Amino acid sequence: MSLYECVILARQEVSAPQVETLIEEMGNVITAGGGTVAKKEFWGLRNIAYRVKKNRKAHYVLLNLDAPAAAVKEMERQMSLNEDVLRFLTVRVEELEEGPSAMMQARNNREDRPRREDRGFERGPREDRGPREDRGFRSERRPEGGE
Repeated sequence: MSLYECVILARQEVSAPQVETLIEEMGNVITAGGGTVAKKEFWGLRNIAYRVKKNRKAHYVLLNLDAPAAAVKEMERQMSLNEDVLRFLTVRVEELEEGPSAMMQARNNREDRPRREDRGFERGPREDRGPREDRGFRSERRPEGGE
C-alpha cells in the first residue's frame, strides 16, 4: 500500500461537527477499500487566498492515509460529488509525518509569541515629539517657478 497526504477544504457554512462527520465518512471509504487513516488534523476555519465557489473561508482538514490507490480514487470520487467539499488535494509521499504538521506547529508558535501590548511597545503622543520644523522638515511652500 502507498502513503498519501490529503488536504480537504469544506465550506464555511458547514459546522465543525458536520466537518467531523464528513471526515469520518471519507475515513470509512478508505477502511472499506483496505486502507487506514493514520492521522486526522483539523486546522480550523481559515481564510482562502481567493474565492472558491463564492466562499472566502473554509474548514481545513489534513488526512494521512496508508491505502491502496483504488481506495484513494474512490474517496476522491466521493469528495467530488459532495457539495460541502470545495477543494481537495491528495499527494503520494514517501513517509508519513509523525507528530503535528507544519500548520499546527505554526499555530503553536503564534500562540507563544507575546502580543504588541505585552512587549512594552508604546508610542508617545504627538505633542511629545515636538513640532515638525524642529525635526528638519521644510514648512514653506516652493514658488511656482520651479525653484
